[in-house]
Amino acid sequence: MAAVPNLDAHTGFPGLYIHVPFCISKCPYCGFYSITDLSLIRKYLSALRLEMGLVKNQTQAFDTVYIGGGTPSVLSPRQIEEVLYSIRDSFRIAGHAEATIEMNPADTTSNLLRAVWRGGINRLSIGVQSFNDAVLSFLGRRHRSAEAIAAIEAGRKAGFDNLSIDLIYGIPGQDTRSWLETLKQAVALKPDHLSCYELTVENPTPFGRDVRTGHIVLPDETVKTTLFFRTAEFLEKHGYRQYEVSNFARPGRESRHNQKYWEHVPYLGLGPSAHSFSGYERRWNVRSVHSYIEQLECGILPLEGREMLDLEEIRTETLFLGLRTTNGIPLGDFRSRFGSDLLKEKRGIIDFLAANGFLTIQDGALRPTRKGLAVADSLALAL
Repeated sequence: MAAVPNLDAHTGFPGLYIHVPFCISKCPYCGFYSITDLSLIRKYLSALRLEMGLVKNQTQAFDTVYIGGGTPSVLSPRQIEEVLYSIRDSFRIAGHAEATIEMNPADTTSNLLRAVWRGGINRLSIGVQSFNDAVLSFLGRRHRSAEAIAAIEAGRKAGFDNLSIDLIYGIPGQDTRSWLETLKQAVALKPDHLSCYELTVENPTPFGRDVRTGHIVLPDETVKTTLFFRTAEFLEKHGYRQYEVSNFARPGRESRHNQKYWEHVPYLGLGPSAHSFSGYERRWNVRSVHSYIEQLECGILPLEGREMLDLEEIRTETLFLGLRTTNGIPLGDFRSRFGSDLLKEKRGIIDFLAANGFLTIQDGALRPTRKGLAVADSLALAL
């Protein structure tokens, strides 16, 4: 008989995610759900309060809050304060909670920063993407390098001592030298955390159409792999530890909220297209602001779908998520959750991957090396 997974193995607090589905303009590479009709913001905020009211008795306290998008910073200071008040009014938030909001540099005013600070936000994630103005223009960003630098400096001046910036590499025509220039500018500003994502192109986006028609040619795998390794090497030299495929942090500044996703800790997602995970069930909201508002005004949770995960699916996800992180897969935890000894079951392939420099066994965990992180999904498939 198959073992029953111990879904209470993770005893930490769940995380809370709020999706703000509005952008002033859509970046041509972005596949996240958002719309540019800002006239719906007021109705969205009312619907969001209704959703909080419908689920507030189903949850315990949260120790991370993450407001993402879309572009949360298109909300006015008063509207952001309204969202933050609604969160505190509806849910118990732990005193030591990490509370993050994503901001576009073009929106990062002193008034907005004061509003999020007063509302209890203690971590900023600023969508810089590049310090090269030509790259920013290609990516369809609303800001330029000088605005990004000013936003980071304004965040520090406003009192934020936990600040993350997002960057994108693998731009068509990008070489190692130009990418390292962006990294040098980034570390000169001394952020606490950096997320460095490879440009990925999804089919429904304008970039997806341009790639299919040959108007955009993405770098080949050799170039992207070189940029991946140079990124990790450069940031490590400047005090940033790679703790996940795309994420780097000074000691103690890892994103506690995002770690919940990789560690299979439950989280609640609110807003159009937001996902939630209970430990054995995943559900997601409708991908439409209009439908989201209409259903909540009728007192209906705006669910588009849900799925129950069986033992094998949870086990597979644990492998895929764990092998994206430098903490890897704690073998004792894996055995207690799934009733199986990964080392015994997969000894041959593990020995092969270790001998070829993709995996190590360290402190009771199966951990990917940097070489392994570069092919994390393939590692999980092999296991």
